[in-house]
Amino acid sequence: MTATVPNGITTRLREAGVVGAGGAGFPVHVKWAARVDTVIANGAECEPLLHKDAEIIENFAAEVLDGLRLAAEATGAGRLCFGIKAKKKGAIAELEKHGPSRRVELSLLGDYYPTGDEFELVHAVTGRLIPPAGLPLEVGVVVNNVETLLNAARAASGQPVTHKFVTIAGAVARPATFRIPLGVSFGEAIEAAGGSTVERPAIFVGGVMMGRLTRDLSEPITKTTTGLILLPEDHHLVERMSRPVTSKNRIGKSACDQCSYCTELCPRYLLGYDVQPHKVMRTLGFSALGSDFWSKWGDLCCSCGLCTLYSCPEELYPKEACDQAKAQMRRLGQKWRGPDLPLEPHPMAEGRRVPLKKLEQKLGILEYEQPAPFDGRDWTPRLVRLLLKQHAGAPASPLVRPGDRVTAGQKIADVKSDQLGAPVHASIAGRVTSASEKEIVVEA
Repeated sequence: MTATVPNGITTRLREAGVVGAGGAGFPVHVKWAARVDTVIANGAECEPLLHKDAEIIENFAAEVLDGLRLAAEATGAGRLCFGIKAKKKGAIAELEKHGPSRRVELSLLGDYYPTGDEFELVHAVTGRLIPPAGLPLEVGVVVNNVETLLNAARAASGQPVTHKFVTIAGAVARPATFRIPLGVSFGEAIEAAGGSTVERPAIFVGGVMMGRLTRDLSEPITKTTTGLILLPEDHHLVERMSRPVTSKNRIGKSACDQCSYCTELCPRYLLGYDVQPHKVMRTLGFSALGSDFWSKWGDLCCSCGLCTLYSCPEELYPKEACDQAKAQMRRLGQKWRGPDLPLEPHPMAEGRRVPLKKLEQKLGILEYEQPAPFDGRDWTPRLVRLLLKQHAGAPASPLVRPGDRVTAGQKIADVKSDQLGAPVHASIAGRVTSASEKEIVVEA
Protein backbone atom coordinates (compact mmCIF):
# COMPACT_ATOMS: atom_id res chain seq x y z
CA MET A 1 0.00 0.00 0.00
CA THR A 2 3.02 2.28 0.07
CA ALA A 3 4.10 4.60 -2.68
CA THR A 4 6.90 7.00 -3.49
CA VAL A 5 5.74 10.58 -3.12
CA PRO A 6 7.25 12.80 -5.84
CA ASN A 7 7.27 16.00 -3.81
CA GLY A 8 8.91 14.39 -0.77
CA ILE A 9 6.22 15.60 1.63
CA THR A 10 6.51 12.47 3.80
CA THR A 11 10.21 13.18 4.31
CA ARG A 12 9.41 16.72 5.40
CA LEU A 13 6.68 15.46 7.72
CA ARG A 14 9.10 13.13 9.41
CA GLU A 15 11.82 15.75 9.76
CA ALA A 16 9.32 18.19 11.24
CA GLY A 17 8.08 15.67 13.80
CA VAL A 18 4.43 15.80 12.70
CA VAL A 19 2.25 13.31 14.60
CA GLY A 20 -1.48 12.97 15.15
CA ALA A 21 -2.43 16.06 17.16
CA GLY A 22 -5.90 14.81 18.07
CA GLY A 23 -4.49 12.64 20.83
CA ALA A 24 -3.25 9.45 19.15
CA GLY A 25 0.22 10.75 18.23
CA PHE A 26 0.74 8.40 15.27
CA PRO A 27 3.58 9.60 12.99
CA VAL A 28 1.89 11.16 9.97
CA HIS A 29 4.66 10.40 7.48
CA VAL A 30 3.82 6.70 7.87
CA LYS A 31 0.08 7.22 7.40
CA TRP A 32 0.60 9.38 4.30
CA ALA A 33 2.74 6.72 2.62
CA ALA A 34 -0.51 4.84 1.82
CA ARG A 35 -2.54 4.98 -1.39
CA VAL A 36 -6.22 5.82 -0.85
CA ASP A 37 -9.10 7.45 -2.74
CA THR A 38 -10.39 9.72 0.06
CA VAL A 39 -8.83 11.98 2.67
CA ILE A 40 -10.91 13.38 5.53
CA ALA A 41 -10.16 16.33 7.79
CA ASN A 42 -11.52 15.53 11.23
CA GLY A 43 -12.97 18.70 12.70
CA ALA A 44 -15.81 16.95 14.52
CA GLU A 45 -14.34 17.57 18.01
CA CYS A 46 -16.86 15.92 20.32
CA GLU A 47 -15.15 15.89 23.75
CA PRO A 48 -17.22 18.07 26.10
CA LEU A 49 -15.79 21.56 26.75
CA LEU A 50 -13.01 21.29 24.14
CA HIS A 51 -12.98 23.90 21.36
CA LYS A 52 -9.43 23.96 19.98
CA ASP A 53 -10.28 22.42 16.59
CA ALA A 54 -13.04 24.94 15.87
CA GLU A 55 -10.71 27.77 16.91
CA ILE A 56 -7.99 26.45 14.60
CA ILE A 57 -10.42 26.37 11.67
CA GLU A 58 -11.74 29.88 12.39
CA ASN A 59 -8.23 31.33 12.57
CA PHE A 60 -6.18 29.16 10.19
CA ALA A 61 -8.65 27.63 7.71
CA ALA A 62 -6.51 28.28 4.63
CA GLU A 63 -3.49 26.46 6.12
CA VAL A 64 -5.65 23.55 7.30
CA LEU A 65 -7.03 23.17 3.80
CA ASP A 66 -3.49 23.37 2.39
CA GLY A 67 -2.64 20.44 4.65
CA LEU A 68 -5.65 18.51 3.39
CA ARG A 69 -4.56 19.15 -0.19
CA LEU A 70 -1.07 17.88 0.63
CA ALA A 71 -2.60 14.74 2.16
CA ALA A 72 -4.51 14.13 -1.06
CA GLU A 73 -1.39 14.71 -3.15
CA ALA A 74 0.69 12.36 -1.01
CA THR A 75 -1.86 9.54 -0.96
CA GLY A 76 -3.21 9.93 -4.48
CA ALA A 77 -6.71 10.65 -3.17
CA GLY A 78 -9.17 12.26 -5.56
CA ARG A 79 -11.78 13.09 -2.93
CA LEU A 80 -11.16 15.68 -0.18
CA CYS A 81 -13.71 15.79 2.64
CA PHE A 82 -14.08 17.87 5.77
CA GLY A 83 -16.13 16.57 8.70
CA ILE A 84 -17.40 19.31 10.99
CA LYS A 85 -20.43 19.82 13.23
CA ALA A 86 -23.17 21.90 11.63
CA LYS A 87 -23.36 24.10 14.73
CA LYS A 88 -19.84 25.49 14.17
CA LYS A 89 -21.09 28.39 12.05
CA GLY A 90 -17.96 30.54 12.27
CA ALA A 91 -15.64 27.69 11.32
CA ILE A 92 -17.92 26.64 8.46
CA ALA A 93 -17.96 30.19 7.12
CA GLU A 94 -14.16 30.18 6.97
CA LEU A 95 -14.10 26.82 5.21
CA GLU A 96 -16.68 27.98 2.68
CA LYS A 97 -14.53 31.03 2.02
CA HIS A 98 -11.43 28.95 1.18
CA GLY A 99 -12.72 25.47 0.43
CA PRO A 100 -14.29 25.64 -3.06
CA SER A 101 -10.99 26.43 -4.77
CA ARG A 102 -9.53 23.29 -3.20
CA ARG A 103 -12.41 20.97 -4.24
CA VAL A 104 -13.28 20.20 -0.62
CA GLU A 105 -16.62 18.58 0.29
CA LEU A 106 -18.08 19.71 3.62
CA SER A 107 -19.82 16.98 5.63
CA LEU A 108 -22.00 18.67 8.25
CA LEU A 109 -22.45 16.49 11.31
CA GLY A 110 -24.87 16.46 14.22
CA ASP A 111 -23.89 17.58 17.71
CA TYR A 112 -23.52 14.07 19.12
CA TYR A 113 -20.94 12.14 21.08
CA PRO A 114 -18.65 10.61 19.77
CA THR A 115 -18.88 12.03 16.23
CA GLY A 116 -15.09 12.48 16.14
CA ASP A 117 -14.39 8.75 16.43
CA GLU A 118 -12.73 7.59 13.19
CA PHE A 119 -15.18 4.71 12.69
CA GLU A 120 -18.14 7.06 13.15
CA LEU A 121 -16.64 9.77 10.94
CA VAL A 122 -15.66 7.51 8.06
CA HIS A 123 -19.14 5.99 8.00
CA ALA A 124 -20.85 9.39 8.22
CA VAL A 125 -18.76 10.88 5.40
CA THR A 126 -18.34 7.94 3.02
CA GLY A 127 -20.93 5.36 4.06
CA ARG A 128 -18.11 2.84 4.46
CA LEU A 129 -17.60 0.66 7.53
CA ILE A 130 -14.01 0.00 8.61
CA PRO A 131 -13.42 -3.74 9.14
CA PRO A 132 -13.48 -4.87 12.79
CA ALA A 133 -10.11 -4.15 14.44
CA GLY A 134 -9.12 -2.46 11.17
CA LEU A 135 -7.97 0.95 9.99
CA PRO A 136 -9.50 3.59 7.68
CA LEU A 137 -6.79 2.66 5.15
CA GLU A 138 -8.58 -0.67 4.63
CA VAL A 139 -11.55 1.16 3.10
CA GLY A 140 -9.43 3.59 1.10
CA VAL A 141 -9.48 6.49 3.57
CA VAL A 142 -6.94 8.56 5.49
CA VAL A 143 -8.24 10.66 8.39
CA ASN A 144 -6.31 13.49 10.05
CA ASN A 145 -7.19 15.93 12.80
CA VAL A 146 -7.33 19.56 11.65
CA GLU A 147 -4.34 20.54 13.78
CA THR A 148 -2.34 17.71 12.24
CA LEU A 149 -3.14 19.12 8.79
CA LEU A 150 -2.10 22.60 9.92
CA ASN A 151 1.21 21.19 11.15
CA ALA A 152 1.65 19.31 7.88
CA ALA A 153 1.15 22.49 5.85
CA ARG A 154 3.77 24.25 7.93
CA ALA A 155 6.13 21.27 7.73
CA ALA A 156 6.00 21.56 3.94
CA SER A 157 7.68 24.95 4.30
CA GLY A 158 10.24 23.64 6.77
CA GLN A 159 8.57 24.52 10.10
CA PRO A 160 8.91 21.78 12.74
CA VAL A 161 6.31 21.08 15.42
CA THR A 162 7.27 23.22 18.42
CA HIS A 163 3.85 24.31 19.73
CA LYS A 164 0.49 22.73 20.60
CA PHE A 165 -3.03 24.13 20.45
CA VAL A 166 -4.71 23.46 23.81
CA THR A 167 -8.10 24.42 25.23
CA ILE A 168 -8.00 25.39 28.92
CA ALA A 169 -11.55 25.24 30.29
CA GLY A 170 -13.78 24.22 33.17
CA ALA A 171 -13.15 25.87 36.51
CA VAL A 172 -10.84 28.61 35.20
CA ALA A 173 -11.32 32.38 35.16
CA ARG A 174 -10.98 32.87 31.39
CA PRO A 175 -11.50 29.73 29.28
CA ALA A 176 -9.41 30.02 26.13
CA THR A 177 -7.52 28.16 23.44
CA PHE A 178 -3.79 28.78 23.23
CA ARG A 179 -0.89 27.85 20.99
CA ILE A 180 1.56 26.80 23.70
CA PRO A 181 5.27 25.91 23.35
CA LEU A 182 5.83 22.22 23.92
CA GLY A 183 7.16 21.52 27.38
CA VAL A 184 5.37 24.35 29.19
CA SER A 185 3.95 23.14 32.52
CA PHE A 186 0.22 22.63 33.09
CA GLY A 187 0.43 25.16 35.90
CA GLU A 188 1.81 27.88 33.63
CA ALA A 189 -0.78 27.10 30.96
CA ILE A 190 -3.62 27.30 33.49
CA GLU A 191 -2.37 30.65 34.79
CA ALA A 192 -2.65 32.01 31.24
CA ALA A 193 -6.37 31.23 31.46
CA GLY A 194 -6.67 33.32 34.60
CA GLY A 195 -5.96 30.47 37.00
CA SER A 196 -8.29 28.06 38.70
CA THR A 197 -11.52 29.36 40.23
CA VAL A 198 -11.55 26.59 42.85
CA GLU A 199 -9.09 26.01 45.66
CA ARG A 200 -8.33 22.35 44.94
CA PRO A 201 -8.74 21.60 41.23
CA ALA A 202 -8.35 18.27 39.51
CA ILE A 203 -7.24 18.25 35.87
CA PHE A 204 -8.67 16.09 33.10
CA VAL A 205 -5.97 15.87 30.42
CA GLY A 206 -7.56 15.45 26.99
CA GLY A 207 -11.15 15.66 28.19
CA VAL A 208 -13.53 14.25 30.80
CA MET A 209 -14.67 11.31 28.63
CA MET A 210 -11.50 9.84 27.12
CA GLY A 211 -8.84 11.76 28.99
CA ARG A 212 -6.97 10.98 32.18
CA LEU A 213 -7.03 12.57 35.60
CA THR A 214 -4.05 14.28 37.21
CA ARG A 215 -3.34 16.78 39.95
CA ASP A 216 0.28 17.38 38.94
CA LEU A 217 0.70 20.97 37.77
CA SER A 218 4.32 20.33 36.77
CA GLU A 219 3.38 17.97 33.92
CA PRO A 220 4.40 19.36 30.51
CA ILE A 221 2.37 20.09 27.40
CA THR A 222 3.10 17.50 24.68
CA LYS A 223 2.21 17.00 21.01
CA THR A 224 -0.91 15.06 22.03
CA THR A 225 -2.29 17.39 24.74
CA THR A 226 -5.63 18.59 23.36
CA GLY A 227 -7.11 20.19 26.45
CA LEU A 228 -6.93 20.72 30.20
CA ILE A 229 -10.33 20.63 31.90
CA LEU A 230 -10.32 21.75 35.53
CA LEU A 231 -13.04 20.58 37.93
CA PRO A 232 -13.37 20.89 41.71
CA GLU A 233 -11.80 18.07 43.69
CA ASP A 234 -15.21 17.11 45.09
CA HIS A 235 -16.93 16.95 41.68
CA HIS A 236 -18.68 13.65 41.04
CA LEU A 237 -16.62 12.97 37.92
CA VAL A 238 -13.39 13.40 39.87
CA GLU A 239 -14.61 11.08 42.60
CA ARG A 240 -15.56 8.43 40.03
CA MET A 241 -12.28 8.64 38.13
CA SER A 242 -10.27 8.50 41.35
CA ARG A 243 -11.71 5.16 42.48
CA PRO A 244 -9.21 2.24 42.33
CA VAL A 245 -9.82 -0.31 39.59
CA THR A 246 -10.16 -3.10 42.15
CA SER A 247 -13.04 -1.19 43.71
CA LYS A 248 -14.64 -0.60 40.30
CA ASN A 249 -14.48 -4.33 39.56
CA ARG A 250 -15.84 -5.31 42.96
CA ILE A 251 -18.80 -2.97 42.61
CA GLY A 252 -19.49 -4.21 39.07
CA LYS A 253 -19.31 -7.84 40.15
CA SER A 254 -21.88 -7.32 42.89
CA ALA A 255 -24.22 -4.73 41.35
CA CYS A 256 -24.50 -5.30 37.57
CA ASP A 257 -27.99 -6.60 36.81
CA GLN A 258 -27.35 -7.15 33.07
CA CYS A 259 -29.79 -4.48 31.90
CA SER A 260 -27.61 -4.20 28.75
CA TYR A 261 -28.05 -0.40 28.42
CA CYS A 262 -24.26 -0.14 28.08
CA THR A 263 -24.43 -2.31 24.98
CA GLU A 264 -27.64 -0.88 23.52
CA LEU A 265 -26.19 2.67 23.55
CA CYS A 266 -22.63 1.70 22.56
CA PRO A 267 -21.63 3.65 19.42
CA ARG A 268 -19.57 0.77 18.03
CA TYR A 269 -22.34 -1.76 18.69
CA LEU A 270 -24.80 0.53 16.91
CA LEU A 271 -22.47 0.61 13.88
CA GLY A 272 -22.65 -3.18 13.73
CA TYR A 273 -19.50 -4.25 15.59
CA ASP A 274 -19.57 -7.06 18.15
CA VAL A 275 -18.96 -4.91 21.22
CA GLN A 276 -21.07 -6.01 24.18
CA PRO A 277 -19.98 -4.34 27.43
CA HIS A 278 -22.73 -6.02 29.45
CA LYS A 279 -21.19 -9.41 28.67
CA VAL A 280 -17.79 -8.13 29.73
CA MET A 281 -19.37 -6.97 32.99
CA ARG A 282 -20.97 -10.39 33.44
CA THR A 283 -17.60 -12.05 33.32
CA LEU A 284 -16.23 -10.00 36.23
CA GLY A 285 -17.57 -12.90 38.30
CA PHE A 286 -15.94 -15.64 36.24
CA SER A 287 -13.29 -17.91 37.69
CA ALA A 288 -9.65 -17.82 36.63
CA LEU A 289 -10.47 -20.59 34.14
CA GLY A 290 -12.90 -18.32 32.32
CA SER A 291 -10.58 -15.35 32.29
CA ASP A 292 -8.78 -16.67 29.22
CA PHE A 293 -11.74 -15.95 26.97
CA TRP A 294 -14.20 -13.73 28.83
CA SER A 295 -12.84 -10.54 27.33
CA LYS A 296 -13.60 -10.88 23.63
CA TRP A 297 -16.73 -8.69 23.67
CA GLY A 298 -14.64 -5.72 24.77
CA ASP A 299 -11.87 -6.04 22.22
CA LEU A 300 -13.50 -3.77 19.62
CA CYS A 301 -14.40 -1.10 22.20
CA CYS A 302 -13.15 2.42 21.36
CA SER A 303 -13.03 3.50 25.05
CA CYS A 304 -15.33 6.47 24.44
CA GLY A 305 -16.62 6.15 28.01
CA LEU A 306 -20.28 6.58 27.11
CA CYS A 307 -21.27 3.32 28.81
CA THR A 308 -19.62 4.22 32.12
CA LEU A 309 -20.50 7.92 32.28
CA TYR A 310 -23.90 8.01 30.56
CA SER A 311 -25.61 4.70 29.84
CA CYS A 312 -25.30 2.68 33.05
CA PRO A 313 -28.20 3.46 35.44
CA GLU A 314 -26.16 2.16 38.40
CA GLU A 315 -23.01 4.16 37.59
CA LEU A 316 -20.86 1.07 37.14
CA TYR A 317 -17.68 0.85 35.04
CA PRO A 318 -18.19 -1.15 31.82
CA LYS A 319 -15.67 0.97 29.89
CA GLU A 320 -12.96 0.20 32.44
CA ALA A 321 -13.85 -3.51 32.30
CA CYS A 322 -13.49 -3.38 28.50
CA ASP A 323 -10.12 -1.65 28.86
CA GLN A 324 -8.94 -4.49 31.09
CA ALA A 325 -10.37 -6.99 28.61
CA LYS A 326 -8.41 -5.46 25.73
CA ALA A 327 -5.20 -5.42 27.75
CA GLN A 328 -5.71 -9.04 28.71
CA MET A 329 -6.24 -10.11 25.11
CA ARG A 330 -3.04 -8.32 24.10
CA ARG A 331 -1.17 -10.24 26.80
CA LEU A 332 -2.65 -13.49 25.49
CA GLY A 333 -1.86 -12.61 21.87
CA GLN A 334 -5.55 -12.81 20.92
CA LYS A 335 -7.64 -10.61 18.65
CA TRP A 336 -11.41 -10.62 18.18
CA ARG A 337 -13.02 -9.47 14.96
CA GLY A 338 -16.53 -10.64 15.75
CA PRO A 339 -18.63 -13.20 13.83
CA ASP A 340 -17.97 -13.62 10.12
CA LEU A 341 -21.00 -11.62 9.04
CA PRO A 342 -21.45 -8.53 6.87
CA LEU A 343 -21.35 -5.35 8.94
CA GLU A 344 -24.68 -3.61 9.18
CA PRO A 345 -25.61 -0.66 11.42
CA HIS A 346 -28.30 -1.24 14.03
CA PRO A 347 -31.78 -0.16 12.82
CA MET A 348 -32.06 2.14 15.86
CA ALA A 349 -28.58 3.67 15.47
CA GLU A 350 -29.78 7.16 14.60
CA GLY A 351 -32.39 7.22 17.33
CA ARG A 352 -29.93 6.24 20.03
CA ARG A 353 -27.37 8.97 19.42
CA VAL A 354 -26.41 10.98 22.51
CA PRO A 355 -26.63 14.79 22.11
CA LEU A 356 -23.59 16.54 23.54
CA LYS A 357 -25.66 18.93 25.65
CA LYS A 358 -27.57 16.04 27.20
CA LEU A 359 -24.27 14.31 27.96
CA GLU A 360 -22.86 17.45 29.60
CA GLN A 361 -26.00 17.72 31.70
CA LYS A 362 -25.64 14.12 32.87
CA LEU A 363 -21.96 14.72 33.68
CA GLY A 364 -22.75 17.80 35.75
CA ILE A 365 -20.54 20.11 33.67
CA LEU A 366 -23.12 22.11 31.72
CA GLU A 367 -22.29 25.20 33.79
CA TYR A 368 -18.75 25.12 32.37
CA GLU A 369 -19.83 25.00 28.72
CA GLN A 370 -18.78 28.36 27.32
CA PRO A 371 -16.62 29.67 24.46
CA ALA A 372 -12.85 29.24 24.67
CA PRO A 373 -11.66 31.80 22.07
CA PHE A 374 -8.19 31.67 20.57
CA ASP A 375 -5.64 33.72 22.50
CA GLY A 376 -2.65 34.31 20.22
CA ARG A 377 -0.28 35.62 22.87
CA ASP A 378 3.49 35.13 22.64
CA TRP A 379 4.84 32.78 25.28
CA THR A 380 8.14 33.38 27.05
CA PRO A 381 8.53 30.42 29.40
CA ARG A 382 11.51 30.30 31.75
CA LEU A 383 12.04 26.61 30.94
CA VAL A 384 10.44 23.73 29.07
CA ARG A 385 10.45 19.99 29.75
CA LEU A 386 10.39 18.19 26.40
CA LEU A 387 9.36 14.56 26.76
CA LEU A 388 11.06 12.19 24.32
CA LYS A 389 7.98 10.02 23.82
CA GLN A 390 5.24 12.32 22.59
CA HIS A 391 4.15 9.93 19.85
CA ALA A 392 3.31 6.33 19.04
CA GLY A 393 6.35 4.10 18.62
CA ALA A 394 9.84 4.27 20.05
CA PRO A 395 10.95 7.22 22.19
CA ALA A 396 13.39 9.67 20.62
CA SER A 397 17.02 9.69 21.79
CA PRO A 398 18.79 12.93 22.80
CA LEU A 399 21.04 14.64 20.25
CA VAL A 400 22.20 17.26 22.79
CA ARG A 401 23.96 17.26 26.15
CA PRO A 402 23.69 19.43 29.27
CA GLY A 403 25.33 22.77 28.65
CA ASP A 404 24.56 22.85 24.91
CA ARG A 405 22.96 25.97 23.48
CA VAL A 406 19.93 25.36 21.26
CA THR A 407 17.76 27.51 19.04
CA ALA A 408 13.97 27.38 18.74
CA GLY A 409 13.06 24.75 16.16
CA GLN A 410 16.38 22.88 16.42
CA LYS A 411 16.13 19.10 16.36
CA ILE A 412 17.28 17.90 19.80
CA ALA A 413 16.17 14.25 19.76
CA ASP A 414 15.42 11.66 17.08
CA VAL A 415 14.53 8.02 16.46
CA LYS A 416 16.45 5.63 14.22
CA SER A 417 15.39 5.60 10.59
CA ASP A 418 14.06 2.03 10.87
CA GLN A 419 11.92 2.80 13.95
CA LEU A 420 8.38 4.09 14.22
CA GLY A 421 8.51 7.47 15.92
CA ALA A 422 9.23 11.15 15.44
CA PRO A 423 11.97 13.66 16.31
CA VAL A 424 11.61 16.32 19.01
CA HIS A 425 12.53 19.97 18.44
CA ALA A 426 13.34 22.71 20.90
CA SER A 427 10.32 24.93 21.48
CA ILE A 428 12.42 27.82 22.84
CA ALA A 429 15.98 29.04 22.52
CA GLY A 430 18.22 28.47 25.51
CA ARG A 431 20.59 26.14 27.30
CA VAL A 432 20.08 22.43 27.88
CA THR A 433 20.18 21.83 31.64
CA SER A 434 19.46 18.10 31.58
CA ALA A 435 19.06 15.35 29.02
CA SER A 436 17.91 11.85 29.93
CA GLU A 437 16.18 8.93 28.25
CA LYS A 438 12.86 10.45 29.31
CA GLU A 439 13.14 14.19 28.75
CA ILE A 440 15.27 17.19 27.80
CA VAL A 441 15.03 20.37 29.85
CA VAL A 442 15.82 23.70 28.17
CA GLU A 443 16.14 26.95 30.14
CA ALA A 444 15.60 30.23 28.30
